[in-house]
Amino acid sequence: QVQLVESGGGLVQPGGSLRLSCVASGIIFRLNTMGWFRQAPGKQREFVAAIASTGNTNYADSVKGRFTISGDNAKNTAYLQMNSLKAEDTAVYYCHLVGSVYWGQGTQVTVSS
Repeated sequence: QVQLVESGGGLVQPGGSLRLSCVASGIIFRLNTMGWFRQAPGKQREFVAAIASTGNTNYADSVKGRFTISGDNAKNTAYLQMNSLKAEDTAVYYCHLVGSVYWGQGTQVTVSS
């Protein structure tokens, strides 16, 4: 059974940083592409970043240069390091096993002074 569990969200001031984690179980982590998505109130869920089994990464234009996605195969964990956070980054962030129906439960990130 596949499970994705996110953590690391919270309240941070503009310009601050947070690191999100997504622990995956029930999959061979190193063989899969993991992604982060986010959904702000009243908006559709949108792509943030992804990391392939090759280590290749892809980012939405809105987060390039500020966010970094990484993975730890030994810990079956994907990370999203978020720096220089802005108010418009406020959203629920979801981990996703790309190409599957599996999503995490989401973790709230709020950027506010």
